[in-house]
Amino acid sequence: QVQLVESGGGSVQPGGSLRLSCTLSGRIFGIYALGWYRQAPGNQRELVARITTGGGTDYADFVNGRFSISRNNVKNSVYLQMNSLKPEDTAVYYCKTTIAQRDIWGQGTQVTVSS
Repeated sequence: QVQLVESGGGSVQPGGSLRLSCTLSGRIFGIYALGWYRQAPGNQRELVARITTGGGTDYADFVNGRFSISRNNVKNSVYLQMNSLKPEDTAVYYCKTTIAQRDIWGQGTQVTVSS
């Protein structure tokens, strides 16, 4: 059984930075595409960034060059470096992978951007 565990959330002032981490554990038999999503109160969950098994990346338009997704296949981990954070980036951030056509989500980590 595969599990995803996120860490690195917290509170930061506008313009600040945070680095989120997500680690896969359990019965892992390969390398999988991974993504970061977020959900703010009253909003639907939305894609932030994703990375393929080969390292190709894709970002939501609102990222606008501020975030960077990366992965470490040896550590079965994915990271989201977030710079120039804005109050509208406040949300619970989740990582996700898909294995055997089944979506697996982490428990989420809160990011709060406020002065």
